[in-house]
Amino acid sequence: MAPVREEGVPTIELRPAAVLVPVVVRPDGLAVLLTRRTDHLHHHPGQISFPGGRVEESDVSPVMTALRETEEEIGLDPDRVELLGELPDYCTGTGFRVKPVVGLVHPPFELKLDSFEVAEAFEVPLSHFLNPANHQRHSMEYQGRMRQYYAMPYGDYFIWGATAGILVSLYRFLRDE
Repeated sequence: MAPVREEGVPTIELRPAAVLVPVVVRPDGLAVLLTRRTDHLHHHPGQISFPGGRVEESDVSPVMTALRETEEEIGLDPDRVELLGELPDYCTGTGFRVKPVVGLVHPPFELKLDSFEVAEAFEVPLSHFLNPANHQRHSMEYQGRMRQYYAMPYGDYFIWGATAGILVSLYRFLRDE
């Protein structure tokens, strides 16, 4: 699978990272579990994101990174996650090559948020992200370059950038299946 690169992202050495795309099994349908980062963080403060982070030397795979970071950030036990597969790498304008790992999350589970990194965790119906009417394109100048990105607002949440781009990758994968 070829990586997905945000438009306007320069070709530079990218740092490896991985995120979990947690799809929660609920009686009324599937939902995507997202987090809102705390406002004081240096990178992406206050933004909506998937749990995840940089690959560490001790991580044997992107799956391990995604599960480790998810447990650290929101306290989700890896035993509650049924791994489904991986989406194409997503290359960000902030210098990361992100491997999205998709997993079904089976309730019951209890989250324990790392209050330094995560302000809140919330769920959005998967159907919202699978409706192309909710896929917006925006552009902005960043570090002297015009960049385009996806956004998928939901209620009071502005879901954009890499998170929205990964959700578009998920939509395209499911649409083509």
